[in-house]
Amino acid sequence: MSLYTLARPLLFALDPEHIHELTIRGLSCASSLPSISLGRQFTAKPVTVMGLEFPNRVGLAAGLDKNAMAVDGFAAMGFGFIEAGTVTPRAQSGNPKPRMFRLTKQQAIINRMGFNNVGVDQFLINLAKRRYKGILGINIGKNATTPIENANDDYLTCLDKVYSRASYITVNISSPNTKNLRQLQGEDELNRLLSALKTRQSKLAQTHGKYVPLTLKIAPDLDAQQISQICDALKRHQMDGVIATNTTLGREGVESSPFAGEAGGLSGAPLKKKSTQVVTALTAKLAGEVPIIAVGGILTGDDAAEKIKAGASLVQIYSGLIYSGPAIVRDCVRKINKIT
Repeated sequence: MSLYTLARPLLFALDPEHIHELTIRGLSCASSLPSISLGRQFTAKPVTVMGLEFPNRVGLAAGLDKNAMAVDGFAAMGFGFIEAGTVTPRAQSGNPKPRMFRLTKQQAIINRMGFNNVGVDQFLINLAKRRYKGILGINIGKNATTPIENANDDYLTCLDKVYSRASYITVNISSPNTKNLRQLQGEDELNRLLSALKTRQSKLAQTHGKYVPLTLKIAPDLDAQQISQICDALKRHQMDGVIATNTTLGREGVESSPFAGEAGGLSGAPLKKKSTQVVTALTAKLAGEVPIIAVGGILTGDDAAEKIKAGASLVQIYSGLIYSGPAIVRDCVRKINKIT
């Protein structure tokens, strides 16, 4: 039995957002220790995706380290890549508390955080302290007070500021916790946004002398027509990757929980099937033209392997780290290595 398994009942007795904050602080402090092993790897089996060489296919999803406070601490767990954020142009406190709920029986989480973060300038100050030199994704979003018709401005502001510091950049238009944000997945809105981002990406590549890939993070709550339209847009604008998926507004599998009626996005085990269905649909539509990073409902190595079999090139973990602890990274790497 792992130390995490022994400690989990105590941790789960505390408020979920409070324990999350304590964990980030702890990992931030641990990362300053000279003895910490950064980028620790298990059985090395590198893979090249989006022109980047990943030491393994298992990454940390955005949301756990919104402010880039604990990049080194997470890297020491053996992740092949880390994605920090979501970060917005200006600092914002997010939605009112309580806004995170742990559905322990269902191995799930409901959150309505609302892109709470310190803003992109402080985010970059935090990032400058890291020692980790591996693959770093930066997830960008829009401020809640920015009108949806001006959303492109926020994404471009963040893109400009984080470009030189990122291995790749994720455009988050799929969080259910910022009003109207998912409208940007609509055909016309998405085409305008991706066109603006790709134009700016080209200019930044010339300015900085390096090409930083752009990925799009999408929702699981999409029908077949919406997925088809998004795939067309990804190919048309030559996006470098797609991350599937964000949290769901659905409550399938958690109806019996006292928290089922709470607003926000559902993650964890109940999201697995829906997320994998989106990955499968993307695989069929994209036909290898755009790589897929799968996230959603990965709580075991077998869950991670299932995403790879569905067509994903890489996977990311969020809720699985909370329920299974750091050992999940090794389990996922091993199970994926067996099928690749």
